[in-house]
Amino acid sequence: MEGKEREQKALEEALSAETVEVVIDQKLLDSKERLDVLIAERQLAESRERAKAYIMAGVVFVNGQREDKPGLKVKRSSTIEVREKMKYVSRGGFKLEKAMTSFNPLLKGKVCMDVGASTGGFTDCMLQNGAIKVYSVDVGYGQFAWKLRQDPRVICMEKTNIRYLTRERLEEKVDFCSIDVSFISLTKVLEPITALLQDEAEIVALIKPQFEAGREQVEKHGVVRKAKVHEEVIHHVWNYSKSLGFGIRGLDFSPIKGPEGNIEYLIHLKKQGEDLLIDQEGIIKKTVQASHECL
Repeated sequence: MEGKEREQKALEEALSAETVEVVIDQKLLDSKERLDVLIAERQLAESRERAKAYIMAGVVFVNGQREDKPGLKVKRSSTIEVREKMKYVSRGGFKLEKAMTSFNPLLKGKVCMDVGASTGGFTDCMLQNGAIKVYSVDVGYGQFAWKLRQDPRVICMEKTNIRYLTRERLEEKVDFCSIDVSFISLTKVLEPITALLQDEAEIVALIKPQFEAGREQVEKHGVVRKAKVHEEVIHHVWNYSKSLGFGIRGLDFSPIKGPEGNIEYLIHLKKQGEDLLIDQEGIIKKTVQASHECL
């Protein structure tokens, strides 16, 4: 009898352990985690930053539904798909891609500069459009994509404030420059950049209302929603650019909102160039209206 009792007790303990294990596993599956974290954990992206880029580019689906918020908490048991890989190392590449379509600057065989390079989306877009060299400048460090660091056409200039970058640090002046900076107005960086440009060089700059508007015009969480404020900051950047001798060649809105949902704008400038846009008031109003209708 004692032997049978021991066997019965051992069986009960084993069943109890299995039950506990199943309960723990189920609790784990029912627990929630950030979407970008899960994508990186499942190796659907090589890093959490790339996971964020996939999500914000709209190529991530959870249980068959598109999700575009990296911080969204989803169950670990969810089915997560990345349905198409990113064309660029970050979503920033799609901003410059729209400028390439709207303004048609020719980058083939050109020396370029990416100011505010961050992960390198703009740099990647430039290379894919034929740039032979890109100076990738950013005040931060450690964000620039490994793929681009290894590219011999790229000169990575991290920990570099564009306001203090001198011509002597470059092998040559540049033919094309993109500007995507945060927490600073374009009016603080355009003039120092001018000294680094060839005559008739072109610029595509992102106008970010949240960093151009006065403090009293910025709403909660750093968002600027009012179309009137958008128009005012674009007028300000437009007029300042002209005062430096740039011709205004084009204006459009970025296809992707900023991190907090801010609408941003693309302006195309040419050093010592003629204005192609004459009706400043009308063009700005039309562009802002279109951005609010589409985004």
